[in-house]
Amino acid sequence: MCGIVGYIGKREKKEIILNGLKELEYRGYDSAGLAVLKDSEIVHFKAVGKLDNLKEKTKDFKSDGSGLAIGHTRWATHGKPTELNAHPHLGKFSYVIHNGIIENYQELKKELQEKGAVFVSQTDSEVIVHLFEENLKNSKPFEAFEKTIKSLKGAYAILLITKANPDKIFFAKNLVPLIVGKNSQDEIFFSSSDAPLINLAEDVIYLNDLDYGYAKKGKIKLFSNGKNKNLEFKKLSVSKLSAQKEGFRFFMEKEIYEQSAVSSETIMGRINENDIILENIEDDFFEDIREITICACGTSYHAALTASYLLERISKIKTTVEIASEFRYKEPLLLKDTLFIVISQSGETADTLQALKMAKNAGLKTLSICNVDNSSIVRLSDKTLLTRAGIEKGVASTKAFTTQVLLLWILSLKIALLKKEIDKDFFKKEVENISKVPTVLKVDEKLHEKIRRLSKRYLHGHGFFFIGRDIFYPLSLEGALKLKEISYLHAEGYPAGEMKHGPIALADSKLFTIALMPKSLLYDKVKSNVEELSARDATILALSPLEFEIADDFIKTKGYDHPMLEFFEMTVILQLLSLEISVRLGNDVDMPRNLAKSVTVE
Repeated sequence: MCGIVGYIGKREKKEIILNGLKELEYRGYDSAGLAVLKDSEIVHFKAVGKLDNLKEKTKDFKSDGSGLAIGHTRWATHGKPTELNAHPHLGKFSYVIHNGIIENYQELKKELQEKGAVFVSQTDSEVIVHLFEENLKNSKPFEAFEKTIKSLKGAYAILLITKANPDKIFFAKNLVPLIVGKNSQDEIFFSSSDAPLINLAEDVIYLNDLDYGYAKKGKIKLFSNGKNKNLEFKKLSVSKLSAQKEGFRFFMEKEIYEQSAVSSETIMGRINENDIILENIEDDFFEDIREITICACGTSYHAALTASYLLERISKIKTTVEIASEFRYKEPLLLKDTLFIVISQSGETADTLQALKMAKNAGLKTLSICNVDNSSIVRLSDKTLLTRAGIEKGVASTKAFTTQVLLLWILSLKIALLKKEIDKDFFKKEVENISKVPTVLKVDEKLHEKIRRLSKRYLHGHGFFFIGRDIFYPLSLEGALKLKEISYLHAEGYPAGEMKHGPIALADSKLFTIALMPKSLLYDKVKSNVEELSARDATILALSPLEFEIADDFIKTKGYDHPMLEFFEMTVILQLLSLEISVRLGNDVDMPRNLAKSVTVE
């Protein structure tokens, strides 16, 4: 979830950019850079790590007077956090900053290299500036920019500056936020969110997908599909904290709503009709692997459990899941034909890191699923797949979980292809369903309102059972964990079939049962288990596309035909339910008591 800032005006541009990027730190980043175009000359600076490093590099640089500037904080998706991979990316006389992922960058890069373009980074973003300069050979600057945008597939928020048109910033937006603002002094501003614009811009336009255009002093031109668009400005919020939350009450709520967008980034560039492309992982990495061990903690452990069903069912490979804090001390048997996978949002989880070290010392191949490039776990692993979820400020994990599960689903398909365990028809259908995940994760406002109203009935009692079968068992564990973390109410996740083996003794009217009842997987079995609880007066909240008359409360789901789509749909519902119960109890949703975002000690 990189950050973008842009400015056209007479003020000290370095300060506008640095201050703006500071306001975007909450989005997460591992490097930063800026470029200033003044008097037809462009000066740029880049630095790895915190913004203070960039500030130090620019301490002797002055940039007041008429001109323009762009700045960027990068969260690595293609290429390591290095100065070469940091933005802005430069051509011969143009600079670009970009958020998102260009899906077809490899084919564009190959074409451009054949025409003589020289690439210096490992990023997908660099193709934009080289493609622009190639198009500029036969077009005017804005026409070249239009041609460039039409050639891109994927998600992007782009600002581009060029000596060929030194008074303009060219911009474009698709699937990634970008805002353009103005004030009465004819200054123009760009940003990824409201926060950097507060007390600078007075009116803003929240760009729509496939909008593009250019801005110069006191003027903004906006286009879509080649046609001029009217400018529809809105007044800007004045609260920076509210701006960071982008209109949501809590960061956790914002991150639940972000899951649709970040899942698109998880998918982009990794799937097509014929293959799975896992960046920087060659197919032969999976050779000679006879089984898989996945090791994780907390929410990541629940993602691992979900993956174990997928890997055994789709890839036909034996998969064991371990809790990292237990694995470290059980004197595990580590066989060299085992692929050892660790999962961590932060990449710094102490128990998971130590388990990884054990696997490395035993000579196993290691793969990390992580959200933070250059973290300790990423540096130690043989190979890494980044979830691309962006920074997660809420302590209770939401988008990290969904992107982990989604990426593990993609991985299970890749291994199945390599082992020739699935045919083309099955693969095509799975890819189609993976492509639907961003739509499934989009929050329905009416459903959210129903959950908000329903939550007032679940504030008391002596506990919660979350029950499900198959992949919905790990989801029941995750649902229970979310509720415990932020509401401080007792909750447990169970396999639905295990109720009669002891837990059903607790059933009475003050026991709340959250029943996950997908139509696509073991519906009749789960229904029978829920009926047993209902017969003993447990209060039932059922999640299902199929009407269930004995439920005390019922949330009707859309009923997708694929279990994983029902999984993701119910994930959002459980997250929202925990959120709304916690809000009603008056708790600090983003910072629950006794918890830390990243557990870096044993």
